[in-house]
Amino acid sequence: MIRRIYVVILTIGLMTACKQENKVAGDVGLQFYSLRHQFENDVPGTLDLINQWGIELIEGGETYGMERDDFLELLKQKGFRVVSIGADYNDLAGSPDQIIEKAKAYGAKYVMIPWIPHDGDNFTFEDTEKAVVLFNKAGEELSKAGLSLVYHPHGYEFRPHGEGNLMDYMLDNAEHFDFEMDV
Repeated sequence: MIRRIYVVILTIGLMTACKQENKVAGDVGLQFYSLRHQFENDVPGTLDLINQWGIELIEGGETYGMERDDFLELLKQKGFRVVSIGADYNDLAGSPDQIIEKAKAYGAKYVMIPWIPHDGDNFTFEDTEKAVVLFNKAGEELSKAGLSLVYHPHGYEFRPHGEGNLMDYMLDNAEHFDFEMDV
């Protein structure tokens, strides 16, 4: 188990392309979601394990059953810095103000969307186009609050479209959002 978790640590980075400055952030962090099952059983112990790995930058947003203020205090005590929170696509569409409040409470600079809802294996151009419109609109709103919206692709975006793929369309039309990748 430890070996598999170690591989996760080596492969997950918060490397967000910053097109405004044409740079790539190179700090390596950890998505807490990667250890969601460990957090279910032992929040302080899981945080201690991450400390042992020397990881300080994290992407979070969940409290794993703790009150948010208590969880934030525990993160502070353990020396973690939340650079990004995960948010749900439907929440972004329906209540971006709540996402902004949550990101501010965590001290995050980025809001990451990990999934575009779609019908099973059928991710369509319409799904892509709808997401790009939402991401640009919400990304502009988050930007006014000092936050950056990033989308975390999973692979279904690389389906053929035109002379390229759906991801090409997303990249070409991303005006107010960027991308986060696992490496």
